[in-house]
Amino acid sequence: MKTIFLLIFLTFTALTIAQTNNYSISFENAIHHEAVIKANFSDVNSKVFTVRMSRTSPGRYALHEFAKNVYNFKAIDNKGNSLKVTRPNPYQWDIHNHNGTVNISYTLFANRADGTYSQIDETHAHLNTPATFMYAPEFSERKIEINFKPREDLNWKIATQLPLVSGNTYSAPNLQYFMDSPTEISDYSIRKFDVIEANGKKKTIKFDLHHNGTEEELDTYFEKVKKIVLEEKKVFGELPDFDYNEYTFLACYMPNASRDGMEHRNSTVLTSSKSLADGGMEGNIGTVSHEFFHSWNVERIRPQSLEPFNFEEANMSGELWFAEGFTSYYTNLILCRAGIISKEKYVEGLTGTFNYVWNSPARQFFNPIEMSYQAPFVDAATSVDPVNRENTFISYYSYGSMLGLALDLQLRDNKLNLDDFMKLVWNTYGKKEIPYTIQDLNNRLNEYAGKEFGDDFFNKYIYKSEMPDYKNLLNTVGVVLTQDISTPYFGTNAVINSDLNGKISGAIKIGSPAYIAGIEKDDIITLINGKPFPNGQKFSDYINKFNVGDKLTIDFLRYEVKKKTIIKLGSNPLYKIELIEKSGNQPSRKIIKNRKAWLKL
Repeated sequence: MKTIFLLIFLTFTALTIAQTNNYSISFENAIHHEAVIKANFSDVNSKVFTVRMSRTSPGRYALHEFAKNVYNFKAIDNKGNSLKVTRPNPYQWDIHNHNGTVNISYTLFANRADGTYSQIDETHAHLNTPATFMYAPEFSERKIEINFKPREDLNWKIATQLPLVSGNTYSAPNLQYFMDSPTEISDYSIRKFDVIEANGKKKTIKFDLHHNGTEEELDTYFEKVKKIVLEEKKVFGELPDFDYNEYTFLACYMPNASRDGMEHRNSTVLTSSKSLADGGMEGNIGTVSHEFFHSWNVERIRPQSLEPFNFEEANMSGELWFAEGFTSYYTNLILCRAGIISKEKYVEGLTGTFNYVWNSPARQFFNPIEMSYQAPFVDAATSVDPVNRENTFISYYSYGSMLGLALDLQLRDNKLNLDDFMKLVWNTYGKKEIPYTIQDLNNRLNEYAGKEFGDDFFNKYIYKSEMPDYKNLLNTVGVVLTQDISTPYFGTNAVINSDLNGKISGAIKIGSPAYIAGIEKDDIITLINGKPFPNGQKFSDYINKFNVGDKLTIDFLRYEVKKKTIIKLGSNPLYKIELIEKSGNQPSRKIIKNRKAWLKL
């Protein structure tokens, strides 16, 4: 009996090992941004075995074509025989005549450190998995093990959300988890703290920082990180159940990094060229707030449209106004509640986003859902042809952020609040990991605030593109929205005052005075009211010498052809947002109470 049991156990163990895809990656030529990657696939039954490079990356929605950085590809069987390889498309390798085992190797060039790409040099190996590792679509449910080979001569260590197997080998239960697991290999510093939940469960928060700064700077910064974690926990009432009871910030604040942040299931990538000593202490902390909020909203409160994430095609979702936008609303609100920024800085910081959304002509073309559909074209996407985004697109980050503000203040005016609505969504969908739809969000708002309230909000501001009454909503918390209509408005401030004297370099907004007068980007203004354009003077300063309603005769060149038009100056559409105290008035006790409840001060 024991012999039979042992035989069954050994057979099961052998099958388990065989059903694992094994990778290794080394960095001997890091100085020239290269890594050598090898992979082993066993028990291959398909006649033609396919491996691919991903075209997308979790958290990004556009195509990135990572295959462009792969070369020196080779495939052999387990006897060392070279295998025939064909290329049916730019991101796929088809391998023929194998004997059930396929071993591949290739060189990867990588030189961009952010949340989408990888970078390899003598400071680190910053690895985004889809940009680094080929995968076999037919083995998407297989376990994966990856052996990282860090440069010991550079004191490199491995930081990742992947669970450790032993030594430098880590694992993933399947392809989706593997692709969602970035890795930072460098001589980084570590900070961590434990959060004990009400049920006694311990969850560890790690902050791994690769930087050139001091340990004291990291200590100061980490105190801010801890405040953010605990303040965001209050919104949902608990931390997520991280898969291995641990969440890792993978931060790289180095001169060779690009500014970015990218959420993942149990970790987030934070990159910036700003060191903590050079403005990063304040400039980088907002990304910490935004990305950690995603561990609830988008990683577990997950749109059905992103399940499962597609590595072969662009990923389109109509829910990004909520997933990204509401997260953006909480980004600075959390910093304020945590005492990292003042209430004055938070409130006045709303101004830029408000003006961008409120004054955009794009709302006549798309509602927030349709703006979200644009993500594959704008989310770090690249193109060479001119587009009309300034007139047709509002970032779902900004649009959703302003809608989050409006919904929060509307709810608070009804003795409710957005925090409790987010808790309801979390407990209904996120905690149970049930993907949601837009109709689900509508239904939950109806459940929380009443059908009339919920349907009214969605019908006006989500399914359509109307704008809430921000002036009155802000007044309920002692914030004033003002506009100086005496300031003249031309339609663009993007005019070059150098050798290209008077060239309009920016887009002309639909409906603006310049647009109505027929002025277009790349036109070169030569005369205003018969006088030469004042070279060296800021264009907005020049226009401010006139009055609203003044008519300006504009001589300009278009494609070297002389043209003339008349512009009637309008009123500057920009608003200012500030605390009521700034205008010399004092808020009532009720307003102060409302503001304290909102900002938790």
